[in-house]
Amino acid sequence: MTETGSSEMSASSPRAENPRPVSPDLPATGGRQASLDGLRAIAAFGVLLFHVSIETGTALREGFLGGILSRGEVGVPIFFTLSGLLLYRPWVRVVLEDSPEPDTRIYLWKRLFRIMPAYWLVVVVALLLWADGHRGDLWTWTEMLFLLHNYDIDHWWYGLGPQGLGQMWSLSVEVAFYLTLPIMAAALRAFATRGGAPVAIRARRLLIGLAVFGGLSYVYTVFEFHPDYRPWMNIWLPRSWTFFVPGMMLAVVSVWARTGAEGPRRFGRAVHASTGSLWLIAALAYVIAATPVTGARFVGIDGMWTGLFEQILYTTVAFCLVAPAALGPERGGLSASVLGGRTMSYLGRVSYSVFLWQFVVLYLWRDFTGQATWTGDLVLNFVPVAGLTLLMAHLTYRYVEEPARRLIRYVAPRPDPAKAAALQPAP
Repeated sequence: MTETGSSEMSASSPRAENPRPVSPDLPATGGRQASLDGLRAIAAFGVLLFHVSIETGTALREGFLGGILSRGEVGVPIFFTLSGLLLYRPWVRVVLEDSPEPDTRIYLWKRLFRIMPAYWLVVVVALLLWADGHRGDLWTWTEMLFLLHNYDIDHWWYGLGPQGLGQMWSLSVEVAFYLTLPIMAAALRAFATRGGAPVAIRARRLLIGLAVFGGLSYVYTVFEFHPDYRPWMNIWLPRSWTFFVPGMMLAVVSVWARTGAEGPRRFGRAVHASTGSLWLIAALAYVIAATPVTGARFVGIDGMWTGLFEQILYTTVAFCLVAPAALGPERGGLSASVLGGRTMSYLGRVSYSVFLWQFVVLYLWRDFTGQATWTGDLVLNFVPVAGLTLLMAHLTYRYVEEPARRLIRYVAPRPDPAKAAALQPAP
């Protein structure tokens, strides 16, 4: 949802001192990847289409189109998978490449500057516009400004918060992942490196540990319904581990491949060669998710089995879409050609603000046009709402997101010129 695709190797890494040439067909493990930006754009505008189709009632109607539109929320698991991939890679390099440990303090500052300023802007606008009954309530402002509303089950309906901010439940989950990722990474590293295991064993242990975390999502869902149904648990982090874990696993495989191991390299080439097939599997999983197997439309999770099926199918969609871009070569291939163009890359860069503004723009548009809830033409609503949302996203990205991200220079340590010069290879 908010990642940039950048996670450069530290200059003090042993591999940075003695860089080893790598094959151009290896997956990228740092820098911006345009194809991942393209996926982020698809997810963001897919979620926007989902919300517009719900507001117009199109996704609630019987028939194939209504079913397909009703599961556009799958964009959120795609965002989570991308976050797992991009944010966990520096910790994977610590385990598999003996790179320096990421500075947790700097990591958290970067996350703060990346997501909170733009989010705060949208919260202030939404609360001033619609939170008449709560505008003077300090606790409401505290909950919304610090993304705590998911955990106040009495104040808001299942954590959705006031009008204009209903999508922010997923950002609260994302922030919970940000905060717990260093702890997860430390636990996985301790498991992977015990006994001085070689790189291959460490990589396999990381994958096993991540599989356990992913499996706990399904155990958690069972306990969500037993002994009594507690729907608020649906928007807490453990249920979404199944969506973050595939991205984290792809991070392990991509870094492992660049150590020279043949197994993950073959796997990466096979995934890259099967891009079309994996996208077809993702499409089929999405169509299945659009059937009653995942429950009724837009009523939350209405049973344990429908909840479990939804997790499995959404995880499949996210993995099959992200894997070709994550494990494909740095240049070339179907994934890069379809997702990595200039337009898709731009839409991916502004996708976070698209996510933030969509409900504010949607409700203002419907108020302006005088449309009642669950009425209206889908196309005639989606086109102007998407255009206005994109305009707000562009302005927010340029004047809020980018300036805020540059604030990291005030808290990050300045590079030591003498140390950097010492690391340069001799002429």
